[in-house]
Amino acid sequence: MKRTGKKTATDRNFVVALSRGLDVLRAFHPNDGLLGNQEIAARTNLPKPTVSRLTYTLTKLGYLAPVPRFEKYQLTPAAMSLGYAALANLGVRHLSEPFREDVMRATGGAVAVGGRDRHSMIYFGQSRGSETVGVQLDVGSRVPIATSAMGRAYFWALDDADRADLSRLLREHYGSRWPKMRDGLERSGETVAKYGFAISVGDWHDDIGAAGVALRLNDGTGPYAFNCGAPAFRFTEERLINDIGPRLLAMVRNIEAALGGLMPHSKKDVSKKLKSGGKVARVAEGFR
Repeated sequence: MKRTGKKTATDRNFVVALSRGLDVLRAFHPNDGLLGNQEIAARTNLPKPTVSRLTYTLTKLGYLAPVPRFEKYQLTPAAMSLGYAALANLGVRHLSEPFREDVMRATGGAVAVGGRDRHSMIYFGQSRGSETVGVQLDVGSRVPIATSAMGRAYFWALDDADRADLSRLLREHYGSRWPKMRDGLERSGETVAKYGFAISVGDWHDDIGAAGVALRLNDGTGPYAFNCGAPAFRFTEERLINDIGPRLLAMVRNIEAALGGLMPHSKKDVSKKLKSGGKVARVAEGFR
């Protein structure tokens, strides 16, 4: 999950060709179906001739299957096996399921667990009932770190160095939109410091309200984050603060106990990052 601060252009151990090949595979999103070289080039910011060579190679390796009729490609089971292997090895996904189901039934919200993928959080476990038809997310879905409750909880669970690296990545990704995103992250830091969880009401999606809580294990993996969300008319800010957030926080603490995990940031720890007046101290260059 962590990202190094080393510049890849000067890192002699960094294999650019491998990175680009993985970027091509990463370009396929849930419900995409087929993608052509032009679409892949647009998503990866790679030159089309480079994409053509990469899709050819990935086809020869069995990770992509060409669909000549449409001049496009689709992922093969060989590519999917990488994801399934990762899911199978995520113990937190399996152990958290009964906890997620309990909170789902108690709140009527969709409860998910996810981990970081660049500037997004990707779901690898989801519990959803009939009352959450307005939340159309599943395993493999992505939500933005800067505006989602899950992403904000993850952000404030990082140590200073990792948070600074992530801030720089988000700043580069959002460009002129970064100041607004940064302000939302600052406010979420105050919420985490006060309550122990993050919230998002209409920040990521106009119609979605959610709370988020981070989890870090004592084996050095993660951090991961959980959320509980529903249509915003049901999960208002008041309910998120007084009901949903505390329930989710208690759930994660129980999961930590079951896994032998340990959260690195208590409310007191997060408070140390706050300036007087409530603003988050921009101690890291990347958070400017």
